[in-house]
Amino acid sequence: MPPMRRIATYLKLLTGAALVAGPAQAADATVAVAANFLTTARALEAAFEAESDYDIRLAHGSTGRLFAQIVTGAPFDLFLAADVARPAELEARGLTSDRRSYALGQLVLVSRSAVSLPDDLYDQRIAMADPAVAPYGLAAKQALADLEVDETRIDPVFGDSVGQVASIFFTGNADLAFLALSQVPNLGEDITVTPMAGRHDPVQQDAVILTRAEGNAAAEGFYAYLASAEARALIAAAGYEVPE
Repeated sequence: MPPMRRIATYLKLLTGAALVAGPAQAADATVAVAANFLTTARALEAAFEAESDYDIRLAHGSTGRLFAQIVTGAPFDLFLAADVARPAELEARGLTSDRRSYALGQLVLVSRSAVSLPDDLYDQRIAMADPAVAPYGLAAKQALADLEVDETRIDPVFGDSVGQVASIFFTGNADLAFLALSQVPNLGEDITVTPMAGRHDPVQQDAVILTRAEGNAAAEGFYAYLASAEARALIAAAGYEVPE
């Protein structure tokens, strides 16, 4: 067979193999995870992968930023948000095939010493997530209002997500911070934690499986795993309430 014909035949075989293999490649999935849930998602990822042949990749950020990325075509298969509004909006746009609540977040105020509210908030650098893109930032804003804090007397330091807020506080660039309870173990010892329960709207966190993941066994498997007894126990142990 002439060399050029051999090359053409080889390329045709390669193309055919790729076409055959393409639809079957559902052994991995990319999950967009709200920053507050990243540590817990890593634990769920490890447990799920230990029981299956699938690979899960995590991408994290604020719920608002991840939502915007999904709308503009980011290649995510699942979205673990920190609110219900963005998943509901994706559902309304026809971008999801299923939606369910997977966790109820708990907002806390962390500091390096005991605080008396609201007086000890004044003239302090308080780190919080941007309320425009991060549900925990919105909850922090509501908590400040419930405490009747005069916001002209505090020095807010905003992060794009509660993940950034934790870094701001950990590095000493804020005196106090509003975080998710699940983040507290990563801050080390000698941290005072003040719960904000009852001072803000519930932080209900919904998950969606996106329509692009249809037929992706890894994505569908991980989504189903979130509702399992094992996953619910890991979520509860991380500092979340688990929906019924």
